[in-house]
Amino acid sequence: MTLRPLAIVATLFLSACASMPAQSPPDAFFARLQALCGQSFAGRVTTTDPLDADFAGKPLVMRVQTCTADEVRIPFSVGEDRSRTWVITRTDAGLRLKHDHRHSDGTEDTLSQYGGDTDSPGTAVRQEFPADAFSRTLFLGKGNPASVTNVWAVEVQPGRMFAYELRRPNRHFRVEFDLTRPLP
Repeated sequence: MTLRPLAIVATLFLSACASMPAQSPPDAFFARLQALCGQSFAGRVTTTDPLDADFAGKPLVMRVQTCTADEVRIPFSVGEDRSRTWVITRTDAGLRLKHDHRHSDGTEDTLSQYGGDTDSPGTAVRQEFPADAFSRTLFLGKGNPASVTNVWAVEVQPGRMFAYELRRPNRHFRVEFDLTRPLP
């Protein structure tokens, strides 16, 4: 008779778990980002485009610096250049990636706040961000029409690797960060 109440409790517990909705891919991805908050990691360029030579020859460091319920800010340093921050925020439809570029005095660069929103659920590991209307207008205004087709991607493989990627026709840039070795 004592096993019967235990079986009932176990059944109720398991049925409650089964009725809990699964976490959406954007929510799972965002949780993976937040788990890195407060940590820094070294990276390396994994693509071979000659346009990436300036990046490939310098120390690359990302710091998952600021995390709230709806935003993760990730400053990205290329050598001594600390002008770049990736900003990933939740939206009603998924996630948004923006590039916040600042001068050394903290003022915003004229080429800043470009990026885009996810247009599919993506996965818990990878989210893609096609250039949004603001970015396309900004790129055209700056004389950079090739960038209007940009698609950025961010990957988080917990305990293994974080990647930032840019793709468009005739252009592929990717930098990977080793999550197994946080920097002090």
